[in-house]
Amino acid sequence: MAGSTRLMRPCRNLLFALIVAVTAFGAARSSLAAGKTYVLAVSWQPAFCETRPEKPECISQTDERFDASNFTLHGLWPQPRSNVYCGVEADLQAIDRAGGWEDLPAPDLTAETRKALDQVMPGVASFLDRHEWVKHGTCHANSAEVYFSDSLRLLSELNASPVRTVFSAGIGRVLSAQTIRERFDEAFGPGAGRRVEVICRRVGIRRLIVELKISLAGPIAPGRGLQALLDQAPETSAGCAAGIVDRVGTGLSDPPSSTPVSPTR
Repeated sequence: MAGSTRLMRPCRNLLFALIVAVTAFGAARSSLAAGKTYVLAVSWQPAFCETRPEKPECISQTDERFDASNFTLHGLWPQPRSNVYCGVEADLQAIDRAGGWEDLPAPDLTAETRKALDQVMPGVASFLDRHEWVKHGTCHANSAEVYFSDSLRLLSELNASPVRTVFSAGIGRVLSAQTIRERFDEAFGPGAGRRVEVICRRVGIRRLIVELKISLAGPIAPGRGLQALLDQAPETSAGCAAGIVDRVGTGLSDPPSSTPVSPTR
């Protein structure tokens, strides 16, 4: 009996060690998920098209189209920047890195998600959706449907906010990073603006706002909106101090000192 007890004791100890290890592993996974960070990159398409007028989505752009006065989707990028091509075969990585996006497989999406994506991501015409899924989406979700549904939901919330309003009302005028950050604070809570970087490009004598890079943190899931995701995100530099909110068309001549949008209402 004593011998049997001695044999059982190591088994109990091993079982206890396994329970502790599994618990610790689960806690670590939960902690990692809770602390995951992202960049949501949204474009101001008229300005982008000034820099790439040959793109099919730019050739076809009109004043009436969605992307003339709303933010469009560039991508949702799990961080750090090296977190790319998760589980993607080497040959597909090579195709993507070489810019052969048309040769990448089309993301598997429902008809509803595809229709929504075609509207808010004009770059679909240049196969941007295939690139974003292969490079970034695979590190966010197991399916393109989840990745793009999450991206669409966040973009829709941004476009329904005072941030989009100040852009659409300021077309043709200078908008400062200060004003943009204030609108983020207004829409998504104090400090939200400190998670936003403004990206500008020079086109001739004009400096145009082409993109916003928005820092997010925490698991992205239905029910967790931008306010919650911005709240714990790392702060970022303001980027470009000010730039013109471009209107549809290329080779425009809005002067670099156009009347600024007021920083307060």
